[in-house]
Amino acid sequence: MNFLKKLFAPIDMTVGNPGKQIVAFTIPMLIGNIAQQLYNTVDSIIVGRFVGDNALAAVGSAGPIFNLFLVLFIGISVGAGIVVSQYFGARDRDKISRSVGACITVTGMSVLFIMVVAPFFIKPLLGLLNTPETIIDSCFFYLLILSLGAAGPAYFNILSGVLRGLGDSVSALIYLLVSTVINIVLDYVFVAYFNLGVGGVALATVIAQIISAILALRKLMIMKDVFDFKVEYLRKNGEYIKHIVSLGIPSGVTQMIFSLSTIVVQSLTNSFGEVFIAANVMVMRVDGFAILPAFSFGAAMTTYAGQNLGAMKLDRIHKGAKEGTIIAMITSAVIVVIIYFTGHSLMSIFTKTEELVELSYDMLCILLPGYVVFEITQCLSGVMRGVGDTVTPMWISIINTIVIRVPIAYTWAYLTRTPELPNGDRACIFYSLLIAWCIGALLTFVTYKMGFWKKKAGVTEEFVESNINA
Repeated sequence: MNFLKKLFAPIDMTVGNPGKQIVAFTIPMLIGNIAQQLYNTVDSIIVGRFVGDNALAAVGSAGPIFNLFLVLFIGISVGAGIVVSQYFGARDRDKISRSVGACITVTGMSVLFIMVVAPFFIKPLLGLLNTPETIIDSCFFYLLILSLGAAGPAYFNILSGVLRGLGDSVSALIYLLVSTVINIVLDYVFVAYFNLGVGGVALATVIAQIISAILALRKLMIMKDVFDFKVEYLRKNGEYIKHIVSLGIPSGVTQMIFSLSTIVVQSLTNSFGEVFIAANVMVMRVDGFAILPAFSFGAAMTTYAGQNLGAMKLDRIHKGAKEGTIIAMITSAVIVVIIYFTGHSLMSIFTKTEELVELSYDMLCILLPGYVVFEITQCLSGVMRGVGDTVTPMWISIINTIVIRVPIAYTWAYLTRTPELPNGDRACIFYSLLIAWCIGALLTFVTYKMGFWKKKAGVTEEFVESNINA
């Protein structure tokens, strides 16, 4: 019982070895992120196997649009994690309580907005993206169900952000694993037995994430040793909503820019036809797993930096940033090697079409070096967000996507047009992403070393000087 109590207790990252604490916090979150990625992957596998390659393309084409609808929740989640981690480090029970209440309230308002507005924008967006007529109706139906069921993924993302801010990455993992199993079972039942197609996949995802959200809410309601869960905190929280949103908006904008760039590039991807669209979906599904260490370590660094800032243990922030980034890069390097040697087998899980397997593997290999350098961006951006500087990572993301990735993709495609390739070289989709990752890592490293985030954290001159000399 003591072991279980300790396992599910919040982790205090203001004490102990920084590298070990970051890894201990990251591992459950990484496993949880892998489980969450299984949602999309299982959707693709079941649709590809039981419905067909066009249905697989439909699910993949719909993904970037739904992610655009979710950027608001992602921003709130980041803001919630930052605020809660800082108050947790400062041991301020009242402010933690009011912040959690604010998160629940603002999420409810956002969900209502998405459910009312999103259905009217789905069809026009699909048309703007040159979505092939053969898959546009399936895309619309898939997105409509996900939008109407937005409460599940929204609340789970936000409440998971709160749990992570409190140092509890294990509870979210357990709840997510349970809902993942439910999602897999429902996917198979709805598609293979009831022939609901892409609609069945969307419905399974909504049901599973609602279960995750309920479990996360229940956990928060019983954490009475950390904060108070009262109805009054759901109402009297205007100041805290403003604080959370102000910190979360830059992260939400970052995700929005990323989603918009993905949508713009998706339009270029669609011009290459259904076969390449399906191959791109397969690459992105494997990519979703390969990139998880970066997002997991980045989120861990946000909590780590936030807690230590709240506790005013500023000397630990720089040390943790260095150790965490190195560990993250080594982790990604190992994953890259594994993917390189098992790539063909991974792709064959999604389809029996050999042409798709070969094409998707070739495209995936282009991205492999980028996963290692992407760790730099996520880890150091995580530190900056943790101390309250969410603006710098936002600007880096804007430059990286609008100024670098999208122009490179379209210019590359234009310059490589031939009679045999009337729309250009299809590899431009992936080379542009690799280049953007590398430049983004360089920009993040330079801005981190320049130390703007230290001013945001209120770091003393003595601390700045000690880090420069370190």
